[in-house]
Amino acid sequence: MLDSQLLLMIVTFFAVIIIMLWRPLGMNETIPTSAGAALVLLLGIVPLTDVMNIFNIVSGASLTILSTIMMSIVLDSIGFFKWIAFNIIIRSRGSGKRLFFYIILLCFLMTMFFNNDGSILITTPIIIHIMTLLKMKPKQAFPYFISGALIATAASAPIAVSNISNLIALKIVGLSLNSYIEMMFIPSLAGIALIALLLYLYFKKDIPNKTPFLHLKWNQTSNTIKLDHPLKLAESNEEVDWRLFKVCLFVVVLTRASFFALSPFGIPTEWIGLSGAFLLLFIRWYRTKVGVLDVFKKTPWHVLLFAFNMYVLVYGLRNVGLNHLIVENLKGFVMANHFNASMVMGLFLTLLSNVTNNLPAVMIGTLSITEMGLDHQTMQIAYLANVIGSDIGALLTPVGTLATLIWMFLLKKHSIKITWGQYMKVTFIVIPIGLVASLLFLYLWNIWLF
Repeated sequence: MLDSQLLLMIVTFFAVIIIMLWRPLGMNETIPTSAGAALVLLLGIVPLTDVMNIFNIVSGASLTILSTIMMSIVLDSIGFFKWIAFNIIIRSRGSGKRLFFYIILLCFLMTMFFNNDGSILITTPIIIHIMTLLKMKPKQAFPYFISGALIATAASAPIAVSNISNLIALKIVGLSLNSYIEMMFIPSLAGIALIALLLYLYFKKDIPNKTPFLHLKWNQTSNTIKLDHPLKLAESNEEVDWRLFKVCLFVVVLTRASFFALSPFGIPTEWIGLSGAFLLLFIRWYRTKVGVLDVFKKTPWHVLLFAFNMYVLVYGLRNVGLNHLIVENLKGFVMANHFNASMVMGLFLTLLSNVTNNLPAVMIGTLSITEMGLDHQTMQIAYLANVIGSDIGALLTPVGTLATLIWMFLLKKHSIKITWGQYMKVTFIVIPIGLVASLLFLYLWNIWLF
């Protein structure tokens, strides 16, 4: 039987989730989570010592995300996303289906090269520009928006460095980056490829066979792409400030590379990220005399507050005995064999991520498996299943990942309406198949490998 504190915490938590999903009168998701977190703090379920611990956890990740947001806004302001959109349209050669796969490939590579949050911030404006240029109707544009977002977020699973929470958890289970890639890359990649195929089949009728063939000209002065006479198409790139493009891209690449090169030396990722962001802002100011006001206005600050609130709520659940219940009820299944370890923890983290967000879910799941007394290999497989559940399974609902919330915020800023119902109508068909396939591939791959 549940004790009174645990019961109260569960009721509070699910009340917050229901209000957040319902969002009466268009209520922002931070309002119910803030109210729930405040109640938990006032009741003393989460003491001040835990608040400081939560702040330390959230602040580093939040500042790293903030640096990515700042860099993406700078790139957008100098026309980088419009330039990418221009090139994708040209290379799709009037084929809507070719455009679909180009966008999916772009989103996947951006996440592999940067991280899932950065990929969303980079690719969403690109897709918006493409849809605007091609004058796509909402029904035609929807497959491109949601498919790009799902692939960009899921693509954080194959390599640990694409997701900060994965990197943090690696230390807990004693798994190196190389070992992670060896055990995880193929299974998660197979699952992502299956999801991409399922998305194409799901939207096949909505994706236009042909898109308008546009003769485009870049106007750097007004920062727009304009229709032009086909005879002048070869001159369309001449107005781009290539020096600014190249320097900014170099800073972004250097910053991302520094995450992996400098983190082993104990340098916090947020220091690296913010240094790169401020350098990018300085370069833009030096070249164009544009200040920083636009960057601060466009940053989705409420998403960071949401992450902190969710951590407070999850810590409250842990403090009233949630971890003990998890270990008590799942330990026997997970210890039985590697198939169980993969399936049970993957499906459990999927559920947990979609009601708590995947950042705190990974922490709860990882800490729980370390308390189960598992052998080293079983613990590693259970952890990798955690990652699949939190990176792929978490896509069932928008609340599952911070990247999805950022994506919805960006769409709203551009007056593009995609409801939670529209989102989940797709994900509840596509994601479960990709999730189970990824977990099965994880089990089979590691059985064959070891």
